[in-house]
Amino acid sequence: MLQALKGARQLHSSSMKQAVSELSVPVPWGQIRGKIWGPDQGRPVLCVHGWADNCGTFNTLIPLLPKEFRYVALDLAGHGLSSHRPPGVFYSFPAYVADVRRVVDALQWDKFSIIGHSMGGNIAGLFSALYPEMVDAVVLLDSYGFLPTDLKEVPKVMRQGFEEMLQFEKRTEEKKTRVYTYEHAVERLLAANKTLTEQSVRLLLERGLVQVEGGVVFSRDFRINLKNIVRISLEQSLEMQSRIQASVQVILAEDGFEKIFAEPDQKKFTSALLQAYRDRNHSVITVPGDHHVHLNNPEVVAPLVSDFLQTKVLSQSANLTDEQTSKL
Repeated sequence: MLQALKGARQLHSSSMKQAVSELSVPVPWGQIRGKIWGPDQGRPVLCVHGWADNCGTFNTLIPLLPKEFRYVALDLAGHGLSSHRPPGVFYSFPAYVADVRRVVDALQWDKFSIIGHSMGGNIAGLFSALYPEMVDAVVLLDSYGFLPTDLKEVPKVMRQGFEEMLQFEKRTEEKKTRVYTYEHAVERLLAANKTLTEQSVRLLLERGLVQVEGGVVFSRDFRINLKNIVRISLEQSLEMQSRIQASVQVILAEDGFEKIFAEPDQKKFTSALLQAYRDRNHSVITVPGDHHVHLNNPEVVAPLVSDFLQTKVLSQSANLTDEQTSKL
Protein backbone atom coordinates (compact mmCIF):
# COMPACT_ATOMS: atom_id res chain seq x y z
CA MET A 1 0.00 0.00 0.00
CA LEU A 2 2.86 2.38 0.74
CA GLN A 3 4.18 1.80 -2.75
CA ALA A 4 0.73 2.35 -4.25
CA LEU A 5 0.27 5.63 -2.44
CA LYS A 6 3.84 6.83 -2.88
CA GLY A 7 3.83 10.39 -4.05
CA ALA A 8 0.24 10.99 -2.99
CA ARG A 9 -0.39 14.66 -2.58
CA GLN A 10 -3.13 16.77 -1.09
CA LEU A 11 -5.17 18.63 -3.67
CA HIS A 12 -7.67 21.41 -3.25
CA SER A 13 -10.37 21.31 -5.91
CA SER A 14 -12.29 24.53 -6.44
CA SER A 15 -15.29 22.53 -7.61
CA MET A 16 -15.32 20.35 -4.50
CA LYS A 17 -14.37 22.97 -1.91
CA GLN A 18 -12.56 20.25 0.03
CA ALA A 19 -9.22 18.49 0.04
CA VAL A 20 -8.87 15.10 -1.60
CA SER A 21 -5.92 12.76 -2.04
CA GLU A 22 -4.48 11.73 -5.38
CA LEU A 23 -4.02 7.99 -5.91
CA SER A 24 -1.35 6.38 -8.08
CA VAL A 25 -1.07 2.59 -8.34
CA PRO A 26 1.82 1.09 -10.37
CA VAL A 27 0.76 -1.38 -13.10
CA PRO A 28 2.96 -3.19 -15.65
CA TRP A 29 2.38 -0.56 -18.36
CA GLY A 30 2.41 2.57 -16.15
CA GLN A 31 -0.03 3.66 -13.48
CA ILE A 32 -3.71 3.72 -12.54
CA ARG A 33 -4.62 7.11 -11.13
CA GLY A 34 -7.57 8.25 -9.07
CA LYS A 35 -8.86 10.34 -6.16
CA ILE A 36 -9.61 9.51 -2.53
CA TRP A 37 -12.20 10.99 -0.17
CA GLY A 38 -12.84 10.09 3.45
CA PRO A 39 -11.00 8.90 6.58
CA ASP A 40 -8.10 6.45 6.43
CA GLN A 41 -10.04 3.86 8.44
CA GLY A 42 -13.36 4.40 6.67
CA ARG A 43 -15.22 1.45 5.16
CA PRO A 44 -13.79 1.10 1.62
CA VAL A 45 -15.87 1.94 -1.45
CA LEU A 46 -14.47 1.71 -4.98
CA CYS A 47 -16.05 4.08 -7.53
CA VAL A 48 -15.77 3.17 -11.22
CA HIS A 49 -16.72 5.62 -13.97
CA GLY A 50 -18.35 5.08 -17.35
CA TRP A 51 -16.98 4.92 -20.88
CA ALA A 52 -14.92 7.97 -21.95
CA ASP A 53 -15.40 9.64 -18.53
CA ASN A 54 -12.98 9.70 -15.59
CA CYS A 55 -13.14 9.73 -11.80
CA GLY A 56 -14.34 13.35 -11.92
CA THR A 57 -17.77 11.88 -12.63
CA PHE A 58 -18.09 11.31 -8.86
CA ASN A 59 -17.00 14.81 -7.79
CA THR A 60 -20.51 16.02 -7.02
CA LEU A 61 -21.94 12.76 -5.61
CA ILE A 62 -19.32 11.60 -3.12
CA PRO A 63 -19.48 14.70 -0.86
CA LEU A 64 -23.20 13.93 -0.34
CA LEU A 65 -22.60 10.32 0.75
CA PRO A 66 -21.99 8.99 4.30
CA LYS A 67 -18.76 10.25 5.85
CA GLU A 68 -17.94 6.89 7.49
CA PHE A 69 -16.68 5.51 4.20
CA ARG A 70 -13.41 5.90 2.32
CA TYR A 71 -14.18 6.44 -1.36
CA VAL A 72 -11.54 5.64 -3.97
CA ALA A 73 -12.56 6.75 -7.48
CA LEU A 74 -10.44 5.43 -10.35
CA ASP A 75 -9.42 6.73 -13.73
CA LEU A 76 -9.67 3.50 -15.71
CA ALA A 77 -6.79 2.60 -18.02
CA GLY A 78 -6.84 4.89 -21.05
CA HIS A 79 -9.03 7.44 -19.24
CA GLY A 80 -8.31 10.57 -17.24
CA LEU A 81 -4.75 10.65 -15.92
CA SER A 82 -4.18 6.87 -16.02
CA SER A 83 -1.70 5.33 -18.46
CA HIS A 84 -2.87 4.08 -21.85
CA ARG A 85 -2.59 0.38 -22.56
CA PRO A 86 0.48 -0.66 -24.61
CA PRO A 87 0.30 -0.42 -28.44
CA GLY A 88 -1.70 -3.21 -30.05
CA VAL A 89 -3.68 -4.03 -26.89
CA PHE A 90 -7.50 -4.01 -26.87
CA TYR A 91 -9.71 -2.47 -24.19
CA SER A 92 -12.31 -4.87 -22.74
CA PHE A 93 -14.35 -5.45 -19.60
CA PRO A 94 -12.23 -8.43 -18.39
CA ALA A 95 -9.08 -6.30 -18.72
CA TYR A 96 -10.68 -3.57 -16.62
CA VAL A 97 -11.69 -6.17 -14.02
CA ALA A 98 -8.06 -7.28 -13.80
CA ASP A 99 -7.10 -3.62 -13.25
CA VAL A 100 -9.59 -3.34 -10.39
CA ARG A 101 -8.04 -6.46 -8.87
CA ARG A 102 -4.59 -4.86 -9.13
CA VAL A 103 -5.80 -1.70 -7.41
CA VAL A 104 -7.60 -3.37 -4.50
CA ASP A 105 -4.57 -5.62 -4.00
CA ALA A 106 -2.34 -2.53 -3.79
CA LEU A 107 -4.79 -0.93 -1.33
CA GLN A 108 -4.84 -4.19 0.66
CA TRP A 109 -8.63 -4.33 0.64
CA ASP A 110 -10.14 -7.77 1.23
CA LYS A 111 -13.77 -6.58 1.50
CA PHE A 112 -15.28 -3.47 -0.05
CA SER A 113 -18.30 -1.97 -1.82
CA ILE A 114 -18.45 -0.79 -5.45
CA ILE A 115 -20.31 2.09 -7.06
CA GLY A 116 -20.24 1.86 -10.86
CA HIS A 117 -21.73 4.15 -13.50
CA SER A 118 -22.62 2.81 -16.95
CA MET A 119 -19.56 0.84 -18.18
CA GLY A 120 -18.21 1.05 -14.62
CA GLY A 121 -21.34 -0.79 -13.49
CA ASN A 122 -20.59 -3.58 -15.95
CA ILE A 123 -17.07 -3.81 -14.55
CA ALA A 124 -18.54 -3.86 -11.04
CA GLY A 125 -20.97 -6.63 -11.97
CA LEU A 126 -18.31 -8.83 -13.52
CA PHE A 127 -15.85 -8.26 -10.66
CA SER A 128 -18.54 -9.06 -8.06
CA ALA A 129 -19.38 -12.29 -9.89
CA LEU A 130 -15.75 -13.42 -10.16
CA TYR A 131 -14.73 -12.32 -6.65
CA PRO A 132 -18.00 -12.61 -4.69
CA GLU A 133 -16.23 -12.96 -1.36
CA MET A 134 -14.59 -9.54 -1.75
CA VAL A 135 -17.70 -7.40 -2.39
CA ASP A 136 -20.40 -6.64 0.18
CA ALA A 137 -22.52 -4.11 -1.73
CA VAL A 138 -22.87 -2.94 -5.35
CA VAL A 139 -24.52 0.25 -6.61
CA LEU A 140 -25.21 0.29 -10.37
CA LEU A 141 -25.83 3.83 -11.65
CA ASP A 142 -27.79 3.64 -14.92
CA SER A 143 -26.24 0.25 -15.57
CA TYR A 144 -27.42 -3.36 -15.50
CA GLY A 145 -24.12 -4.86 -14.36
CA PHE A 146 -23.75 -6.79 -17.61
CA LEU A 147 -24.12 -5.97 -21.31
CA PRO A 148 -25.31 -9.07 -23.18
CA THR A 149 -24.88 -9.49 -26.93
CA ASP A 150 -26.98 -11.68 -29.21
CA LEU A 151 -24.88 -14.75 -30.00
CA LYS A 152 -25.56 -14.33 -33.73
CA GLU A 153 -23.98 -10.87 -33.59
CA VAL A 154 -20.75 -11.91 -31.84
CA PRO A 155 -18.73 -12.92 -34.94
CA LYS A 156 -19.64 -9.69 -36.73
CA VAL A 157 -18.76 -7.58 -33.68
CA MET A 158 -15.43 -9.33 -33.15
CA ARG A 159 -14.42 -8.92 -36.78
CA GLN A 160 -15.44 -5.25 -36.69
CA GLY A 161 -13.29 -4.73 -33.59
CA PHE A 162 -10.24 -6.30 -35.22
CA GLU A 163 -10.66 -4.24 -38.38
CA GLU A 164 -11.13 -1.01 -36.42
CA MET A 165 -7.91 -1.64 -34.49
CA LEU A 166 -5.93 -2.30 -37.68
CA GLN A 167 -7.29 0.84 -39.33
CA PHE A 168 -6.59 2.87 -36.20
CA GLU A 169 -2.98 1.71 -36.14
CA LYS A 170 -2.51 2.70 -39.79
CA ARG A 171 -3.99 6.16 -39.19
CA THR A 172 -1.91 6.69 -36.05
CA GLU A 173 1.30 6.47 -38.05
CA GLU A 174 0.36 9.51 -40.10
CA LYS A 175 -2.00 11.46 -37.90
CA LYS A 176 -0.97 14.01 -35.27
CA THR A 177 -2.99 14.51 -32.10
CA ARG A 178 -5.35 17.45 -32.49
CA VAL A 179 -4.71 20.46 -30.25
CA TYR A 180 -7.63 22.52 -28.93
CA THR A 181 -8.17 25.66 -26.94
CA TYR A 182 -9.78 24.88 -23.58
CA GLU A 183 -13.12 26.40 -24.61
CA HIS A 184 -13.11 24.50 -27.91
CA ALA A 185 -12.50 21.27 -25.95
CA VAL A 186 -15.51 22.12 -23.76
CA GLU A 187 -17.64 22.70 -26.86
CA ARG A 188 -16.52 19.44 -28.42
CA LEU A 189 -17.35 17.33 -25.35
CA LEU A 190 -20.71 19.07 -24.95
CA ALA A 191 -21.56 18.37 -28.58
CA ALA A 192 -20.48 14.73 -28.31
CA ASN A 193 -22.43 14.00 -25.11
CA LYS A 194 -25.89 15.51 -24.83
CA THR A 195 -26.40 14.14 -21.31
CA LEU A 196 -23.68 16.33 -19.78
CA THR A 197 -24.24 19.87 -18.54
CA GLU A 198 -21.53 22.45 -19.13
CA GLN A 199 -20.59 22.33 -15.43
CA SER A 200 -20.26 18.53 -15.62
CA VAL A 201 -18.11 18.81 -18.75
CA ARG A 202 -15.74 21.19 -16.98
CA LEU A 203 -15.47 18.79 -14.03
CA LEU A 204 -14.57 15.89 -16.32
CA LEU A 205 -12.06 17.99 -18.24
CA GLU A 206 -10.08 18.64 -15.03
CA ARG A 207 -8.61 15.18 -15.68
CA GLY A 208 -9.65 14.84 -19.30
CA LEU A 209 -7.18 17.31 -20.81
CA VAL A 210 -3.40 17.60 -20.94
CA GLN A 211 -1.61 20.91 -21.52
CA VAL A 212 0.64 20.95 -24.59
CA GLU A 213 2.32 23.60 -26.65
CA GLY A 214 -0.39 25.68 -28.31
CA GLY A 215 -3.31 24.47 -26.17
CA VAL A 216 -4.71 21.22 -24.78
CA VAL A 217 -5.28 17.65 -25.99
CA PHE A 218 -7.72 15.06 -24.70
CA SER A 219 -5.98 12.69 -22.28
CA ARG A 220 -8.01 9.59 -23.06
CA ASP A 221 -6.78 6.88 -25.38
CA PHE A 222 -8.86 7.03 -28.54
CA ARG A 223 -8.68 3.23 -28.79
CA ILE A 224 -11.49 3.18 -26.21
CA ASN A 225 -13.76 4.25 -29.09
CA LEU A 226 -13.08 1.01 -30.95
CA LYS A 227 -15.57 -1.84 -30.87
CA ASN A 228 -15.23 -4.04 -27.78
CA ILE A 229 -14.35 -7.51 -29.07
CA VAL A 230 -15.05 -9.41 -25.81
CA ARG A 231 -18.77 -10.20 -25.59
CA ILE A 232 -20.99 -12.42 -23.45
CA SER A 233 -24.48 -13.75 -24.09
CA LEU A 234 -27.59 -13.28 -21.96
CA GLU A 235 -27.20 -16.83 -20.63
CA GLN A 236 -23.61 -16.11 -19.58
CA SER A 237 -24.66 -12.78 -18.05
CA LEU A 238 -27.40 -14.41 -15.97
CA GLU A 239 -24.98 -17.12 -14.81
CA MET A 240 -22.47 -14.46 -13.75
CA GLN A 241 -25.20 -12.43 -12.08
CA SER A 242 -26.30 -15.47 -10.05
CA ARG A 243 -22.81 -15.68 -8.53
CA ILE A 244 -22.96 -12.22 -6.96
CA GLN A 245 -23.26 -12.53 -3.19
CA ALA A 246 -23.32 -8.80 -2.47
CA SER A 247 -26.44 -6.71 -1.96
CA VAL A 248 -27.20 -4.88 -5.21
CA GLN A 249 -28.92 -1.55 -5.82
CA VAL A 250 -29.80 -0.66 -9.41
CA ILE A 251 -30.61 3.03 -10.00
CA LEU A 252 -31.90 3.67 -13.50
CA ALA A 253 -32.52 7.10 -15.04
CA GLU A 254 -35.86 7.67 -16.79
CA ASP A 255 -34.09 9.24 -19.77
CA GLY A 256 -30.94 7.18 -19.36
CA PHE A 257 -29.12 4.23 -20.88
CA GLU A 258 -32.02 2.18 -22.18
CA LYS A 259 -33.76 5.14 -23.81
CA ILE A 260 -30.65 6.63 -25.39
CA PHE A 261 -28.21 3.79 -26.10
CA ALA A 262 -29.92 0.42 -25.98
CA GLU A 263 -30.94 -1.22 -29.24
CA PRO A 264 -34.55 -2.49 -29.35
CA ASP A 265 -33.34 -6.09 -29.26
CA GLN A 266 -31.30 -5.35 -26.14
CA LYS A 267 -34.38 -4.40 -24.14
CA LYS A 268 -35.34 -8.06 -23.81
CA PHE A 269 -31.88 -8.64 -22.30
CA THR A 270 -32.12 -5.74 -19.86
CA SER A 271 -35.62 -6.81 -18.81
CA ALA A 272 -34.33 -10.30 -18.03
CA LEU A 273 -31.42 -8.94 -16.01
CA LEU A 274 -33.64 -6.58 -14.01
CA GLN A 275 -36.14 -9.35 -13.28
CA ALA A 276 -33.30 -11.58 -12.04
CA TYR A 277 -32.19 -8.82 -9.64
CA ARG A 278 -35.75 -8.48 -8.34
CA ASP A 279 -36.10 -12.25 -7.99
CA ARG A 280 -33.05 -12.20 -5.70
CA ASN A 281 -34.54 -9.37 -3.61
CA HIS A 282 -32.16 -6.75 -4.89
CA SER A 283 -33.29 -3.15 -5.24
CA VAL A 284 -34.26 -1.70 -8.65
CA ILE A 285 -35.21 1.99 -8.64
CA THR A 286 -35.96 4.48 -11.41
CA VAL A 287 -35.30 8.19 -10.88
CA PRO A 288 -35.96 11.28 -13.01
CA GLY A 289 -32.93 12.38 -14.99
CA ASP A 290 -30.59 11.34 -17.77
CA HIS A 291 -27.61 9.03 -18.12
CA HIS A 292 -25.37 11.35 -16.04
CA VAL A 293 -27.96 12.16 -13.37
CA HIS A 294 -25.47 11.19 -10.62
CA LEU A 295 -23.14 13.97 -11.84
CA ASN A 296 -25.61 16.57 -13.10
CA ASN A 297 -28.13 16.22 -10.25
CA PRO A 298 -26.45 14.25 -7.46
CA GLU A 299 -29.10 15.28 -4.93
CA VAL A 300 -31.52 12.92 -6.75
CA VAL A 301 -29.25 9.89 -6.34
CA ALA A 302 -27.36 10.58 -3.10
CA PRO A 303 -30.18 9.80 -0.59
CA LEU A 304 -30.81 6.41 -2.23
CA VAL A 305 -27.13 5.45 -2.30
CA SER A 306 -26.58 6.74 1.23
CA ASP A 307 -29.47 4.74 2.67
CA PHE A 308 -28.31 1.62 0.81
CA LEU A 309 -24.73 1.91 2.11
CA GLN A 310 -25.92 2.63 5.65
CA THR A 311 -28.35 -0.30 5.63
CA LYS A 312 -26.41 -2.94 3.71
CA VAL A 313 -22.86 -2.17 4.87
CA LEU A 314 -22.71 -0.22 8.14
CA SER A 315 -25.79 -1.78 9.79
CA GLN A 316 -24.88 -5.30 8.65
CA SER A 317 -21.36 -4.80 9.98
CA ALA A 318 -22.69 -3.58 13.32
CA ASN A 319 -25.05 -6.56 13.57
CA LEU A 320 -22.21 -8.97 12.79
CA THR A 321 -20.03 -7.35 15.46
CA ASP A 322 -22.87 -7.64 18.00
CA GLU A 323 -23.34 -11.32 17.18
CA GLN A 324 -19.64 -12.04 17.54
CA THR A 325 -19.53 -10.17 20.84
CA SER A 326 -22.53 -12.08 22.21
CA LYS A 327 -20.76 -15.38 21.49
CA LEU A 328 -17.71 -14.46 23.55
